[in-house]
Amino acid sequence: MNYWLIKSEPNTYAWDDFVKLGRDHWDGVRNYAARKHMMSMKKDDLALFYHSVNDKCVVGVAKVVREHYPDPTTDDDRWVVVDLVPEFKLEVAVTLEQIKNDNRLSDMVLVNNSRLSVQPVKKEEFDIVLSLGQK
Repeated sequence: MNYWLIKSEPNTYAWDDFVKLGRDHWDGVRNYAARKHMMSMKKDDLALFYHSVNDKCVVGVAKVVREHYPDPTTDDDRWVVVDLVPEFKLEVAVTLEQIKNDNRLSDMVLVNNSRLSVQPVKKEEFDIVLSLGQK
């Protein structure tokens, strides 16, 4: 199993929007590195759901239920989507500040390349973020 972090602007598409849908494709990715990561996602992989821009925090965990296929929001066949379902909401959001201040997470892609909208996460990092998200 692989672990990921996916970013969304909460004023455009928030965790609660995702939960209401119950299942959705992750579309609109127009960065080649992020696309490469999406093409590496496998069924049952888990992803930290991150609110970007204003909130800057991990709020939940999603699961990949369908591997990459052409992005239905564009005619450009270079871009792909994956289908995700919400797994669970964190008890407390884990802020970017918390992540940056935790020495165990200093190598996390989010800390070193925060602009990338889909990024890999090491199992250890994933587990640490989950533990920070518990009350």
